[in-house]
Amino acid sequence: MMTDLTQEQVQQILQGISIPPQPQIMVDLQMEQMSPSCSIENIARLIGQDIGLAGSILKTVNSPFYGLSNKITSINQAVNLLGVNSVINLVNGLSIRGELSDDQIVALGKFWDSSMEVAMASAVIAKQIGFPSPDEAYTLGLFHNCGIPLLMMRFDNYPETMVNAYNREQERIIDVENDSIHTNHAVVGYYVGKSWNLPAYLCQAIHEHHSIEKVFANESPDPNKKTLLAILKMAEHICGTHRILGNCDVDHEWNRIEEALLIYVGMSEYDFSSLEQQIQEMGLGGGDYYC
Repeated sequence: MMTDLTQEQVQQILQGISIPPQPQIMVDLQMEQMSPSCSIENIARLIGQDIGLAGSILKTVNSPFYGLSNKITSINQAVNLLGVNSVINLVNGLSIRGELSDDQIVALGKFWDSSMEVAMASAVIAKQIGFPSPDEAYTLGLFHNCGIPLLMMRFDNYPETMVNAYNREQERIIDVENDSIHTNHAVVGYYVGKSWNLPAYLCQAIHEHHSIEKVFANESPDPNKKTLLAILKMAEHICGTHRILGNCDVDHEWNRIEEALLIYVGMSEYDFSSLEQQIQEMGLGGGDYYC
């Protein structure tokens, strides 16, 4: 039987986990976006003040995924080319990484690479199915598993717990985590998103991304949230998250939700197979090189 944590349990759990504060660069960028005088130049200037962050963004933008004909050499160029929202999404995704030590970042290499791939695949899928806000899909792809590194720092047995969870055929991943460590990465991720002032619907999507059966059995939730979750789960499956994080050859969660998701987005199995091939031809997906 699937059970959710009570509010009291959540508060007890979070006492042992350090939720990192929202990085100042995110605060500054959010304030700039709300300003009537917001400009590309001001956004680029704020990002450029953090040399390490600026370098990481340029490295990402110049990666093969973007397929740019000319190398981008400045943050101003990146913002002009990709748009303010896309660059800020990159900042958001890189910010939680900045909260960890170099050793922790190396140890979590699979997690970071997986999150970036899922985010990029989510944006591609969003455009393919006509979702009006691919940047939101990208952000959810980056942040949906942001609770994982915090739990890895808190619980020595968390990697084994995660592998065990992905290999369960019928149980939700978060239920296995709850049984083992009395918390799960979805609820911790929700509080990270809330602490970092992500939009409420994205925080809810983070919290519910392993509760798809429940979400899609309910007709009342915001259809945009349902679509974002459908996009995320398609991206996770295509990018082989079950192999990368769970060391599992079979995506049990996808097998349980595939039919409902494809019906919801109006996609046949053939359509999805074609989309999967398209994304893999872009250098994303599979996950075999992580095993």
